[in-house]
Amino acid sequence: MADTLRVGILGYGFIGTLHARAVTNCPDTELVGAWTLADKTLDSLREAYPRARVFSTPEELATSPDVDAVVIGLPNKLHHPMALAALKAGKHVLVEKPMAMNVSQGEAMADLARKEGLTLMVGHMWRFDREFLAVRKIVEAGDLGTIVKTKGYGIHQAWGPAGWFVQKELAGGGALVDMGVHALDSVRFLLGDPAPVSVYATIGTHFGDYDVDDTGVIVVRWDNGTTSIIESGWWHPHMDGPEASTQLFGTKGYARVFPTMARFNQEGKAPWLPRFPAREEHCDQHIYDGQMQEFANAVRERRETIPGADHGLIVMRICEAAYRSAETNEVVRL
Repeated sequence: MADTLRVGILGYGFIGTLHARAVTNCPDTELVGAWTLADKTLDSLREAYPRARVFSTPEELATSPDVDAVVIGLPNKLHHPMALAALKAGKHVLVEKPMAMNVSQGEAMADLARKEGLTLMVGHMWRFDREFLAVRKIVEAGDLGTIVKTKGYGIHQAWGPAGWFVQKELAGGGALVDMGVHALDSVRFLLGDPAPVSVYATIGTHFGDYDVDDTGVIVVRWDNGTTSIIESGWWHPHMDGPEASTQLFGTKGYARVFPTMARFNQEGKAPWLPRFPAREEHCDQHIYDGQMQEFANAVRERRETIPGADHGLIVMRICEAAYRSAETNEVVRL
């Protein structure tokens, strides 16, 4: 590979525009071009990136000799086949969350990437948010003591998606795999990536006419002894925090992300009330820039990314266990 990582993007919708900006914002990365399902977005692509190539098929992009790495921001059903096509063509892959439609597909993607010696990253982008990184340092320092429980949120208030997101055949699931995955991976990051040992969930559809879930409460027990409560949903009348907002309850203190702060049970230790740069959007561009930089660095250094395939697979296993638990009304052990 040349010094410049040449990137092609599959899917130039909302998420594709964020990835395209990330490519252009990161040093030594180049946006070669894109392919998208929605032709109406091509004009905005050409306007923003007049030198970018518009590929005629996803396969043409995935196999192009001018592309070193492929970003996949397509409907979930296409993550697995397009990742395999790109990996077989020798391309590194950054695939949006959820990694695939199910665990077995994710495992096939991970196995092929390792076999071919290629980088496979899963887009759990909150790990690159400056506020999450700051709270992670507090946890690492032991300032909160033992984290007993957490609460995390992946909810849309008075809003929900349409199109392929609400079609089980194309999405694999509903609000849990769309929003809950953010809360799941984010709390894993804050806790230092423990392994899940059990999952219990109640999941249902209450706010819309579709064949996927729009409400979920998931309880995850981790191997470090922490219990996490995760809420997912669309169209809810209220949410306790924005996407990926997470609360940590420790034996020495309490912290949360969004609004980001901490207070401590130790005499003389003042609350932590930080100020961060203003966010243009909640899912701020700096998160995607950091993610792209990690992807490019991992490719150049011939190593796995963090988060990588294993991180994506753990989230997929929790989601599958949650759906199974909701069906059986039983705790599922992992």
